Amino acid sequence: MQIKKLRIDPSWESRLEAIGYGYHSLGGTPYWVDDYYYEISSKEADLIYKATNELWSMCLEAVDYIIKNKLYHHFHIPPFIIHHIERTWENDAPSIYGRFDFAYDASSGALKMLEFNADTPTSLFETGIVQWYWKKHYFPELTDQFNSIHEQLINSWGELKPYLKGDILHFACAKETLEDLTNLEYLRDTAIQAGLQTKLIYIDDIGWTGRDFVDVEGESIQSIFKLYPWEWMVREEFGVHIINDLNQTQWIEPSWKMLLSNKAILPILWELFPNHPNLLAAYFKEPDHLKHFVKKPILSREGANIEMYYDKQMIYSTEGEYGEEGFVYQELANLHREDSGFSIIGSWIIGQESCGISFRESDMPITTDQSRFVPHIIRH
Repeated sequence: MQIKKLRIDPSWESRLEAIGYGYHSLGGTPYWVDDYYYEISSKEADLIYKATNELWSMCLEAVDYIIKNKLYHHFHIPPFIIHHIERTWENDAPSIYGRFDFAYDASSGALKMLEFNADTPTSLFETGIVQWYWKKHYFPELTDQFNSIHEQLINSWGELKPYLKGDILHFACAKETLEDLTNLEYLRDTAIQAGLQTKLIYIDDIGWTGRDFVDVEGESIQSIFKLYPWEWMVREEFGVHIINDLNQTQWIEPSWKMLLSNKAILPILWELFPNHPNLLAAYFKEPDHLKHFVKKPILSREGANIEMYYDKQMIYSTEGEYGEEGFVYQELANLHREDSGFSIIGSWIIGQESCGISFRESDMPITTDQSRFVPHIIRH
């Protein structure tokens, strides 16, 4: 795995905007990297593919273990939603996607799971569409990319269609979030291509009649895909109505995903699969035997409130508003480092199968919402 440079296309911004990608820069600084890329080998692509599929199976085992043993106290989940989580798990409520974040140490070949964005992962549009068009622009000849995201989404929506409640699948995100809206509209477009009837609504505009949830036209919401975190939803004013909803609206992702999008899953995976080659040691209490570790709030998002320790001394930290919910302690991983920065690999699972990767790069060793997106190709 290595960085390769390109002579930049001077019209790269307008080229991206032409395919509907409007947030390629953040305050004048490119978020999308157009003039260099990661080149990975087929062997590295196979390693990621196999690890992603195996970790997904392990995660499903872990959900079953948590529910059977009632381990909810680790997750800072409001008690009222627990029955809903159990019901959606027992009923096999469908899940569409998730993204594992990996640290990859090219010198040792170690691929380690940092966490699992199981509920509201973004950067899907960049991964599935933007980097594919980037490859076609710079490498019009036959060059591979680890990327079957678009086809996999359409297939997954098609497989889901017979199990959806009602005739319309609503799609929802918060207002005034361009990145979320772009990802949501991409997901909705793939659902339309799979033959589903869809409707866009903002989370802010969902109504409650006292019996069921309705959209702005007063139409009952039977099935809804929401790009909005469960841990926020259950703390909203309308959150308690989720369990009073006579419709038993089908939410995608389902509420059992709350157990996987929470960093409390990390120590449980380590307990169930100790010393697994793709896991980092993780604990609920600060471990005496680990000298180098990371302290993470269980609900932290975008790299907020992370503390990094080396020889038990804090060497780096980020700010934010998380931490009251509790922490986990995870062994410090070796991140891949180039002159351009530190990188992690995002590996997508869609419809139960690994199907694409993304690279995020940071100046510092913690990935945040400011971290750059770097495209890739596979070297044969």
